[in-house]
Amino acid sequence: MKQLELAIKAVFNSWDSPRAIKYRSINKIYGLKGTAVNIQSMVFGNMGTTSGTGVLFTRNPSTGEKKLYGEFLINAQGEDVVSGIRTPEDLEMMKTCMPEAYKELEENCEILEKHYKDMMDIEFTVQENRLWMLQCRSGKRTGKGAVKIAVDMVNEGLIDIRSAIKMVEPRHLDQLLHPQFEDPSAYKDKVIATGLPASPGAAVGQIVFTADDAEAWHGEGKSVILVRTETSAEDVGGMHAAAGILTERGGMTSHAAVVARGWGKCCVSGCSDILVNDTEKVVVVGDNVFPEGEWISLNGSTGEVILGKQPLSPPTLSDDLATFMSWADEIRHLKVMANVDTPADALTARQNGAQGIGLCRTEHMFFASDERIKAVRLMIVAITPEQRKAAIDLLLPYQRSDFEGIFRAMDGLPVTIRLLDPPLHEFLPEGDLHHVVKELTCETGMNEEEIFSRIEKLTEVNPMLGCRGCRLGISYPELTEMQVRAIFEAAVSVSNHGIKVLPEVMVPLVGTPQELKHQVRLIRNVAAKVFSETGSSLSYKVGTMIEVPRATLIADEIAEEAEFFSFGTNDLTQMTFGYSRDDVGKFLPIYLSTGILQNDPFEVLDQKGVGQLIKICIEKGRATRPNLEVGICGEHGGEPSSVAFFAKVGIDYVSCSPYRVPIASLAAAQVAVEDGS
Repeated sequence: MKQLELAIKAVFNSWDSPRAIKYRSINKIYGLKGTAVNIQSMVFGNMGTTSGTGVLFTRNPSTGEKKLYGEFLINAQGEDVVSGIRTPEDLEMMKTCMPEAYKELEENCEILEKHYKDMMDIEFTVQENRLWMLQCRSGKRTGKGAVKIAVDMVNEGLIDIRSAIKMVEPRHLDQLLHPQFEDPSAYKDKVIATGLPASPGAAVGQIVFTADDAEAWHGEGKSVILVRTETSAEDVGGMHAAAGILTERGGMTSHAAVVARGWGKCCVSGCSDILVNDTEKVVVVGDNVFPEGEWISLNGSTGEVILGKQPLSPPTLSDDLATFMSWADEIRHLKVMANVDTPADALTARQNGAQGIGLCRTEHMFFASDERIKAVRLMIVAITPEQRKAAIDLLLPYQRSDFEGIFRAMDGLPVTIRLLDPPLHEFLPEGDLHHVVKELTCETGMNEEEIFSRIEKLTEVNPMLGCRGCRLGISYPELTEMQVRAIFEAAVSVSNHGIKVLPEVMVPLVGTPQELKHQVRLIRNVAAKVFSETGSSLSYKVGTMIEVPRATLIADEIAEEAEFFSFGTNDLTQMTFGYSRDDVGKFLPIYLSTGILQNDPFEVLDQKGVGQLIKICIEKGRATRPNLEVGICGEHGGEPSSVAFFAKVGIDYVSCSPYRVPIASLAAAQVAVEDGS
């Protein structure tokens, strides 16, 4: 009875253990009060050679293949399999030593899949040749496995398409978009050990031996591989921080393998070729000794451990994924666009299924070459409008060329181009300016003192709330004129070559209707001039980026000039909370750990505050202009719970990174399934 009492208390107390708290934080599990205790009499797998225990998945959780996938140990308890203390045998071995129990196990797996309509994770024990099913639950799987299982189950008639959409998590698609090795054959002579391919993908990093070190090094911006004899629940923080995990002991269903697969982390487990010495902080492989900090690479699909930093390449997308995404695209109502700055990014976005460009940040084009950045700096130090216009004219052909490339890539799809947004000081190098000043004196004929004086006048105490966005365009109208001319000259040029162009010009950081009116008038005048000069014409839209809280509250007035709204949720969050995005790291971890905030508001949209401003803005804007198009182009556009909120409040589209387009598409489809629409 004392043993039973201690066991019950141990379960209750485990809820507030550091590892449990860390696990809930990583998986964003909040608001639960504790855990329950189940008391269950058990059968024994350690009663000799006619007994054993095992863990299995009804399909391969890594690849999705329809075949029992698991491990078995004769004369063992369940803990021996999952803890990683012993390296178990493949489940196939059970066919030979316990054929009747194995046949019954196969039949049970089929019954359970048909009942639960999912791939199951099962624990079982054989006591003196009799099979006992201990528990089953929905099995954790990789992204590749999740998509194949969903598609196969539809083809098998087990589930319908809408159920398949719910079965795959957005993070599963995120895993599929992770890189792989460029050429696995190129590193064959550098393979130093081989273990079990526990979780697929590729990882490159520096060796660390403790979870704490993994978190610390990751915090310094380093990529790390966590190398352990075996992992336990106490290591979850370091496992989450690591790019990959390598263990000396444990099987395909050990703690390291299961946790890594759930997170899409590359993992090689049960690697008996290595000997981990935590005390000396070295790993011994044959006659070689590798210390902490040594670079290694892991191939989680083959189990190979490779010496050095191996080059990675983007993943290839499978036919199953193409089928699955076609289902998601049919079901969702929300359009998914991409944030794109270059023609190459535009092609990637289109290949990933983007329905247009929701945000093209023109300032990123200025950093593409030394000539471009030099022209921007000449513009910054210009004293007279003539000098400024001469510098701006140097930028025109660069911008026009970039826009032509983007319009070609997005033939027939809308392209939303944001006018220059950041403060001008961002185009100057940090720290010592002397070498830049010397360059500018040669280019302009001005002396160093004049240039330093000009730069000093641009310095702002709080530049993110200073002369940027539409304030720049109003202060320097020739800047807006150049960008608009580049947009429409490029549009006319590619249009004359049979490309269908749908340009949308976006004015950033508007807080008053007067600001927008000033810029809209200028944009339309320049467009008319270009059309007159070229003898061409095409339809276009002018709208604004909603980032300033005041703009959300007077959206009815803003909508008199704007043909579309696009919420810049990064800046809108920054200004609503009053949190500087550059400095929030100093206190945000404390806020999250103490429960003051449930999520990082720059990752997951604050629906109660920022979300309400968005809702008010849409209602007011559409009261003035019923056909107002509304989109999202902040980082929240690819975050699943935020996408669900956007769909519910009437957003027309979300725009996110080209690589997150499939994730946003799936999140939008899941909202439609939940709503039954």
